[in-house]
Amino acid sequence: MRDAEQAAAFAITQAKNRGQAEIGPDELLLGSLQAISQFGIAQLGPWTFDLEDLGVDWREYPDKASAKVAYSHAVVRLMDLAYKIARSEGPELRSSSIRADHLLAAFAGEETGLMGELKQRFGITSSTWRAAIAHLAVAPHIPAPATPPENQAPRDFLTPEEAAETLGIHVQTLRGYVRSGKLPALRLAGERAIRIRRADLEAVLEPLVPTSLTP
Repeated sequence: MRDAEQAAAFAITQAKNRGQAEIGPDELLLGSLQAISQFGIAQLGPWTFDLEDLGVDWREYPDKASAKVAYSHAVVRLMDLAYKIARSEGPELRSSSIRADHLLAAFAGEETGLMGELKQRFGITSSTWRAAIAHLAVAPHIPAPATPPENQAPRDFLTPEEAAETLGIHVQTLRGYVRSGKLPALRLAGERAIRIRRADLEAVLEPLVPTSLTP
């Protein structure tokens, strides 16, 4: 499991433990810290975050199979920002290459919630936060998938990663669309893997109505 997927799974567990119907930014931040932690301690630059002090049972491993939690609009925004941050590292990166450090970097500009509390308690600024994240160990490079031949017709059924890449969003954002029923999906018979019809991707798109320029 890639650490970004771990972060999302940990965030789902936090939301469920708190009895929330959806994941908020605080849960995503806790999940991201848990993904880079060892024995409940997340070391980020000069700061040491004890997950127990933050209300996290670090010994609990998430059960993704039973997760039925949606993503809040704020979390979708943060995940999309993490996707942009990952893409800024090089054109060869794909949505499946997003790591926990990308998610953490997306919180640099947040001033409210848990991130706001940590900034006040530890004197964190946007620049010092990003500098600390830059020193995290970089995950091994994942080669980009080969480009299909020009004469090969596009497949009708896509994996979540392929569908997310097609829409230009993070794969966890797409999974949130599936969980909420916003995007139809199919499950392979007898397996947990899901597929999305290429034609159904239009279900999450809506026409943009231009704003009138006249007062």
